Amino acid sequence: MDENSRIKRSGTQVYIIGVGPGDPDLLTVKGQRIIANADVILYADSLIPDRILQDTRQDAEIIKTSDRTLEQILATIVDRVQSGLTVARLHSGDLTLYSAIGEQIHALKAAGIAIELVPGISAFQAAAARLQVELTVPEIVQTIILTRPTGRASAVPTTEDLASLAAHQSSLCLYLAARHVETAQAQLLQHYLPQTPVAICFRVGWEDEQIWVVPLTEMSSITARENLVRTTMYIISPALAQINEDRIPTRSQLYHPKYNRLFRPST
Repeated sequence: MDENSRIKRSGTQVYIIGVGPGDPDLLTVKGQRIIANADVILYADSLIPDRILQDTRQDAEIIKTSDRTLEQILATIVDRVQSGLTVARLHSGDLTLYSAIGEQIHALKAAGIAIELVPGISAFQAAAARLQVELTVPEIVQTIILTRPTGRASAVPTTEDLASLAAHQSSLCLYLAARHVETAQAQLLQHYLPQTPVAICFRVGWEDEQIWVVPLTEMSSITARENLVRTTMYIISPALAQINEDRIPTRSQLYHPKYNRLFRPST
């Protein structure tokens, strides 16, 4: 039995896949396997580079969806499923973050279509790996907040106002904010120190990826200087100070010889 047959016999008709930030090597093995064997692939081409599709079947139907409405996308999926085809619906990053999959899941289930979700790597994870930094440093920061400002497509609840989240002074990963960066910087400065490092991450995982690490006070000016208006994420965190420091980071007790744990009694 080949891989394609195994996929079809699983009962799933539509796979919704988080394909990561843009680097095909950051696909999960499962996601890559499904993409390589699906009959039909729908993908958000404005956010996903074509190289994600480098291993698709030659006879696979590839459909771009950046210019389509939800209704058009769903109609296409339902039509292909009714024709007995396996469909892969690709979203950038991880499905749990700003992917607008909720309404798709609801509609497909209502149509009696069997679906499976395959998670992906988020841009904040890929950026931290590129920066070679840990975002949860003992005694400095132990919380990561993922958020975004209010935009045209989605409103942020008032209880999640950026200034109130900044009060925690955690590692804060700010998505979809390049067009609102001046307002965001002002809100962040209400609680973070002016010299707090910010990683400005443009198209993480793409071939033209760029990352700048600057003080919070320069977050807006660098964004304007580089003309960044989309596919940009910001990481605001005291943990980023590790990047340019020679001192040994605060040590976790987990691997300390004096730390007593179940699998390694203290010495």
